[in-house]
Parts: sequence; structure tokens; C-alpha cells
Amino acid sequence: MQEARNKDKQMHRVGIIPFDIRDDLLAILFVTSQTRGRWILPKGKRKKGESHMDACLREGFEEAGVRGVVLEDFPMTHVVTKLSDTGKLEIPVTYFPFLVTEQAEDWPEKKFRQRHWALLEDAPRVAYPEDFHLVLGQFDSLGRWIREAAREHKPQKQPELMPAQ
Repeated sequence: MQEARNKDKQMHRVGIIPFDIRDDLLAILFVTSQTRGRWILPKGKRKKGESHMDACLREGFEEAGVRGVVLEDFPMTHVVTKLSDTGKLEIPVTYFPFLVTEQAEDWPEKKFRQRHWALLEDAPRVAYPEDFHLVLGQFDSLGRWIREAAREHKPQKQPELMPAQ
């Protein structure tokens, strides 16, 4: 029983839905996957002793070069597919809205990934349907509360985020 629990922990990932708000517009930041080049949301395994929030902050910077605020009151768990040596794996991922406050020009996985901002209403055309349409729909349905929480954390004078690279 303990072995099964440990295996489940190894499979579970945490991820972020990086976003920014300008006036009434809300945009989502996608990155390319390393294996299939699909537009995805940053995610990864928690390291030993790492909290969900710390993992979200780390993954956001490693994969997308962004820093910001994790809105921990709005977790959304969905199943995504991942390509492995044995075929496609289904993996549960708990995503948290992540208000982007800084976008770096250089980040750890820059050589392996591209990033792309898309308005929330255009995000379903960018995202892989099988993995992300449900979580983006849930994010959209929570939009009112996510926007309220984001406004509490958004710096008054935030520089414009750079265009996608």
C-alpha cells in the first residue's frame, strides 16, 4: 500500500497557469513542450521537502522565465498526457493561477522552449485540446475571483511584459 502511494506521488505534478491582466484583457502564457513541441502550461514534479507553492514558483522560472504570485486559493487538478518510452502516460496535474509580475530575457530552459502569450478567449486555439481545454475552461469560469485576487497582488507600476520569444 505504501509503495502504491509513493508511486502516485511520483506521478502527480504541480503546474501554473501564468497570466497577466491589462485593463479588461487577460492573457495566458504558454511554453512549448520539450518532446513534442506542443503549447503547454509549465508543470513538474515537486522536489523532496518542497511545497506546492515553491514548486510552482520554481517551475514558472525554469520553464517560462517568469516570476510572480501563485493564487493558491484556486487549485485545479486535471489529467494530462505525457509521452514516455512506454507510450502515452496519463498524469494528474494540479494547476494554480500564477500572476506574472516579471518576465526574464534569460531563463534555465530558454534553449529548449519558446513562449507565447494568448488572450484567454484565444487560448483554446493555442492549447492542446486533450490536455488543456478543461483546465482553461475552469480558469475562465473562476475568472471573476481570479481577477479580484490578482488585483490585490498586482504592483501599481508594473512594466509591460516583453513580447513572446
